[in-house]
Amino acid sequence: MAMLPLAMHGKVNPPAPYGPTPTARQLAWHELNFYAFIHFTTNTFNDMEWGYGDADPDLFNPANLDCDQWMRAMKAAGIKGVILTAKHHDGFCLWPSKHTDYSVKNSQWMNGKGDLVRSVSEAAKKHGLKFGVYLSPWDRHDLRYGTPEYITYYRSQLTELLTQYGPIFEVWEDGANGGDGYYGGRKEVRKIDNKTYYDWTNTNFLIRELQPQACIFSDAGPDTRWCGNESGYVGETNWCTIKRADFAPGIANREILEHGDEEGVNWVPAEVDVSIRPGWFFHEKENGQVKTPEQLMDIYYNSVGRGANLILNIPPNRDGKFNTEDVQSLEKFGEMLQKEFSNCINKLIVNADASNTRGGESTYNAQKAYDDNHETYWATDDSITTGEITFNLKKPTRVNRAMIREQIALGQRVSEFIVEAQDKNGTWKEVAKATTIGNKRLLRFPDVETTALRLTILKSRACPVISDVKFYYAE
Repeated sequence: MAMLPLAMHGKVNPPAPYGPTPTARQLAWHELNFYAFIHFTTNTFNDMEWGYGDADPDLFNPANLDCDQWMRAMKAAGIKGVILTAKHHDGFCLWPSKHTDYSVKNSQWMNGKGDLVRSVSEAAKKHGLKFGVYLSPWDRHDLRYGTPEYITYYRSQLTELLTQYGPIFEVWEDGANGGDGYYGGRKEVRKIDNKTYYDWTNTNFLIRELQPQACIFSDAGPDTRWCGNESGYVGETNWCTIKRADFAPGIANREILEHGDEEGVNWVPAEVDVSIRPGWFFHEKENGQVKTPEQLMDIYYNSVGRGANLILNIPPNRDGKFNTEDVQSLEKFGEMLQKEFSNCINKLIVNADASNTRGGESTYNAQKAYDDNHETYWATDDSITTGEITFNLKKPTRVNRAMIREQIALGQRVSEFIVEAQDKNGTWKEVAKATTIGNKRLLRFPDVETTALRLTILKSRACPVISDVKFYYAE
């Protein structure tokens, strides 16, 4: 259970947690908002998306590897962490695993002395980015896949990754499981039971033991879930809750994953995974199809702006660098993103009035919604599940963006709200309307000049707890 915000000196008790609430590790994950995926293996060199498992290790040879270049480009885009595909479905390992010969130790890269996981983890640390790992549960190369011995192998490799490369912020459990493969030369189809074969309960226990602060991603969580698509968005209505027992890696109800489940009994927030290119691995033919900064901005608003986290895949080329087109798009997007939220007009707020304040206590008044302290929040009495805050400005001001956050340590509550602006005649005009808020809601609307703004909570499952409201003008 996460530590909950408490009343500071007032006589009124803080709101009780409502429904499922995030753990401390999940709260830390929510604050990241935006991080990167790196897909890189023999596929990069044989122009494939899903390797069959029979590629020669010598194919892997990024002769001009520059992980510092990766980190600089990611930081320029506002990215805060990176997850590396240490082993994709082809089974080729980017570190010199003691448990297989199918790895960089048998490639020509660095004469078999290289360790890409170490190179990336150390570069991430150097540049202040968090580091995570992806270890494909499916292995199209290994002869043991489909037998109990493979699970021992899988956990042995997890142990290597989680004990040799420093703190891990996320472990990715992919849902692609079983099918045709090389399997040590057998070249056959192997089917497994997604729910039982991997014994995820004990695998996840191992992760908890070795990296207690790491969030675990899969269709079922336990910490964070897939958003139901790879197109760069989560549902406009996005609950952080699902019923985890209904899911497993590779067993997914996309509709529920996309929107969450308002009645869900587990806190499993959405992660939006999308690639900057059409494919997940680098392909020269896609150089003209890199997502533009404007497309990345739309993705940001439809992921982070809907309370999810965004993981953007950026595949290195065969030299071991990000291609020029990708770098240019990332840098321009970073400039746009910084400009989007650089002009906060909250400094012009004279005062704010709420329709109801919990117990009449200043601890929960409207000022707590814009005091730049995420731990404080505006709250109403328990019996009040709708309400409004009016923000009065010093002078007529142009505005076209808004950011709203709930105090999710107390659970997700709001299911419908509007933002209004008052015109020069004193008439209120709706400028934005949405459903859920969650960790963060970002809103874009046409320019409006106003002397007052109003946030109205139309529906909430319990008394609203609004920790941050910020308004911006983006030119």
